Amino acid sequence: MTGTGHPFAMNDSIKVRRALLSAFDKTGIIELARFLDGFGVEIIATGGTSKAVGSAGIAVTEIADATGFPEILGGRVKTLHPAVFAPILFSRDDKNHLDEMRGLGLKGIDLAVVNLYPFERAAASGDFKECIDNIDIGGPSMIRAAAKNHEFVAVAVDPGDYGSLMAEMSALDGATSLKFRRDRAGRAFALASRYDASIAEWISNSDAGEFTEMRSMQLRLKKKLRYGENPHQRAALYSLGEHPGTVVAASQLQGSPPGYNNLADADAAFGLVSEFDPASHAACAIVKHGNPCGAAVAESCSRAFRKALDCDRLSAFGGVVAFNRTLDPEAAARIIKNFMEVVIAPNVERSALEVLAARPNSRVFSAGGLIDAERGDRDYKRISGGFLVQERDSASLNRSDMTIVTDIAPTQAQIEDLLFAWIVAKHAKSNAVVLASGGATLGIGAGQTSRVDAAREAARKARAMLKSADPGRNEGAKSLVAASDAFFPFADGLAVVAEAGAAAVVQPGGSIRDQEVIDEANRVGIAMAFSGIRSFRH
Repeated sequence: MTGTGHPFAMNDSIKVRRALLSAFDKTGIIELARFLDGFGVEIIATGGTSKAVGSAGIAVTEIADATGFPEILGGRVKTLHPAVFAPILFSRDDKNHLDEMRGLGLKGIDLAVVNLYPFERAAASGDFKECIDNIDIGGPSMIRAAAKNHEFVAVAVDPGDYGSLMAEMSALDGATSLKFRRDRAGRAFALASRYDASIAEWISNSDAGEFTEMRSMQLRLKKKLRYGENPHQRAALYSLGEHPGTVVAASQLQGSPPGYNNLADADAAFGLVSEFDPASHAACAIVKHGNPCGAAVAESCSRAFRKALDCDRLSAFGGVVAFNRTLDPEAAARIIKNFMEVVIAPNVERSALEVLAARPNSRVFSAGGLIDAERGDRDYKRISGGFLVQERDSASLNRSDMTIVTDIAPTQAQIEDLLFAWIVAKHAKSNAVVLASGGATLGIGAGQTSRVDAAREAARKARAMLKSADPGRNEGAKSLVAASDAFFPFADGLAVVAEAGAAAVVQPGGSIRDQEVIDEANRVGIAMAFSGIRSFRH
């Protein structure tokens, strides 16, 4: 490139005479090897790749025969040898290099086709030995060597690259251009960097890692989005490793490409329903602008959706609806009566998708599972000049965790509703207060600047919901409960939910005025439990 010190012009081409193939993922490797053989390229390959290529009747030299040194340590050492790296790294325009290569009887390698052990997949399994076994050493070293010497050597690091490689060589009679090699070198270094970053992230997330002095994070572009939170902002979706059962990994089955806000709300809704065991309940959450506007559990997805929708039908319009069970046609038939921007579930029955086709503008996703709350991820929040990093909020609440602090104890049915409401409050933006009954939210006050305002908003929405509901439609309104994501600093917030009809309350406790709040609960005759867990979501 003129003026940059690069020794070649951008259209300079190098004939591929000798290629090294080392592919964990054998997809397309036979077709590529046959193509290279057709151009008279001498092929050397590592163990498994050599067997696959040789079995297809293509001439190949096994790496141990090329180096004169066998694979050892169960395959941990096989390519780490001068007879592999010198042919990749030597400069073809350096006389001393050329003399050394001739003196050693070594021939150059003009193409390295290498893909790596699937570390990210191993890390998702959580098995320590599997993770260690899948930390590739030789592969990244070969990729870096070929990418460093891209003046002379081409590199391909993914089966998806083989098509463009073959097109390049076909167009240039078996050669590659510097422009092509430089582009592939950039991709190779990005892959190697991402691979190392995923290993560093796994180690730093282990018990020994804690919050290490240096943290690495590499993202892979999943798709470019139409725009960000607003039309004037550009945006894209990136993946961080392999995490099945997430919005990022979900398959879109219907609808136009999702936007930034669609995906953010889908993640919020799916995170909420993933807290509920699908073997016990069908759970449904409807989210709008990052906050749940309705959530419910029931014996079926259809019934859970109806209960969640009843909480706030006005806000639910154009929202995101998520389920923790496979979406069936009965639930789909209810959904299409209401416009939902996004529908997401672990799986979607084919017959349900046929029903949802009546709403072609609704984006439908199958996540292939639920979010694993025990995975131990870190949460990252961008602030000016850096990131805030914290452990994922994997806290859960059980009956045994609650301490009853009032004269009156909650009934078993109220305890079940308190646990349900606590989960919803955990997934609402703070300050949050949730009123619920019969496994459904009746009013949600979220994102308020004071707790009493959150309580008032929840009470206002509950009154509106109960007023608008058909007679007998909300069977749970007989006994309301309330959950607060943090303690009541004064008794006024408790008084508001009590006036709204709450017969039991769960809150973390820990205020210097706890006794004042307890006294108020006793005065108005409601039960109160302390959870000991604050669950802010900013």
